[in-house]
Amino acid sequence: MADIKDYTGKITSQHADKPKYMAMVEGIAQCFVDTNEVAAGLPEDFDLDSAEDAQLDDVGLWVGISRNISTPLTNVYFALDTDGLGFDQGAWKGPFDPDSGITTLDNETYRTLLKAKIGANRWDGTLEQSKEILDSVFSGDSQVFIQDNQDMTITIGVAGKAPSAIELALLTGGYIPIKPQSVGVLYYIAPTTDGPLFGFDVANQYVAGFDQGSWGKVYS
Repeated sequence: MADIKDYTGKITSQHADKPKYMAMVEGIAQCFVDTNEVAAGLPEDFDLDSAEDAQLDDVGLWVGISRNISTPLTNVYFALDTDGLGFDQGAWKGPFDPDSGITTLDNETYRTLLKAKIGANRWDGTLEQSKEILDSVFSGDSQVFIQDNQDMTITIGVAGKAPSAIELALLTGGYIPIKPQSVGVLYYIAPTTDGPLFGFDVANQYVAGFDQGSWGKVYS
């Protein structure tokens, strides 16, 4: 990191003993030191995993997606005694959020959407890379898979940890672009309880049988 002495240390002894001259050089050189410090911090300030608020908005300008949703995400607010909207599932209603639904994404949700958009910007249109994009969005305890129905439609399933209401709304609302051109999404399937989805003749992290698999809820 640059230091003011990197500049003043180059002044010869003929001028180094002149207080006014040294003060002038320090005053001018300090702006370069400050500029270097700001520039060095830019990568961290705009890092997708650590950026906040205005920094994330600037990243969104580069990526090509805003945190403002044109159509409100409905049925996502936290509510007791409502399946899928309880603790760790429903989104808290902010002081300026409309009753009709969320129109402005919070930092963490917007960060998720930005990751999906970055993946989509470099996507080659294949289902294999669609899966990679979804894995970047639903990382951790959630596993996402895509089934090609061989009729120009696909089915997207989520196993493991059930997605939050707002994550599911972004997925089913088409805000996460992961399907090839002219291919439709027939169904979205998410578990009603954490774990693999219920199914026959398969036993893995995505699908399991009796006493292990969870009944899936279908969204279309």
